[in-house]
Amino acid sequence: MPDVDRERAWLLTVDGAPQSYVDLDEPAHLEFEYARRLGHVLDTVAEPGLALDVLHLGGGALTLPRYVAVTRPGSRQDVVEADRGLLELVEEQLPLPEGSGVALHAADARAWLEAAPDDSADVLVADVFGGSRVPAHLTSLGYAEQAERVLRADGVYLANLADSAPFAFLRSQLATFSEVFEELALIAEPGVLRGRRFGNAVLVAAHRPLDPAALSRRVAADAFPARLEHGPALRDFIGGAAPVRDEDAVPSPEPPQGAFGIG
Repeated sequence: MPDVDRERAWLLTVDGAPQSYVDLDEPAHLEFEYARRLGHVLDTVAEPGLALDVLHLGGGALTLPRYVAVTRPGSRQDVVEADRGLLELVEEQLPLPEGSGVALHAADARAWLEAAPDDSADVLVADVFGGSRVPAHLTSLGYAEQAERVLRADGVYLANLADSAPFAFLRSQLATFSEVFEELALIAEPGVLRGRRFGNAVLVAAHRPLDPAALSRRVAADAFPARLEHGPALRDFIGGAAPVRDEDAVPSPEPPQGAFGIG
């Protein structure tokens, strides 16, 4: 769907749920709230402009790969998308510029991850939804261990998740990744964290210390202000949640009617 307010901007929806927004004339423009939060993390994981090796699980309209390509020129990026038809549509209708450094792969995200080389990525961005739910096989401890294996020692894992109070899914994901990574942070709109509505939350995991103060300032000053939870507050949020084993994994919860729909 074209955006009537921006000449070469497009909204991609899948089964009525907004998946991606891209502006071909301004690829650094991030429209969706969760994408802006992922962008803030991507801006702070390394020196500004430094090229990175980035693995994206979930492609959509390639919003974040386009963002990285212009904010960190020379980056090498792999995008893994299970929907081959979607990839072909995006390649045809919303092509990447020449020399973008982005390679597209039609494959299951976990299968591709399990075959990827050790220590091959600086950043791993997981934004995979089957319809409007994160698939079960991308929520388990086995999956988290594969992500950790593929990341370099100072690498950073980012995931777009969605839940609502009492946050059984979100707490379980934090518990799962805390088994594998020393440092965790969670970014979400305050109303979501207070349990007032269903919404997105960005999980950040790493072995190296994060800079929660700098990231907190960025997300709080955004046009769509968010809050970052880290340290003791995040441990309190996790509570007694247990890590998810492959045999117990379930998809993220079904959003309420209209939560992500186009009105």
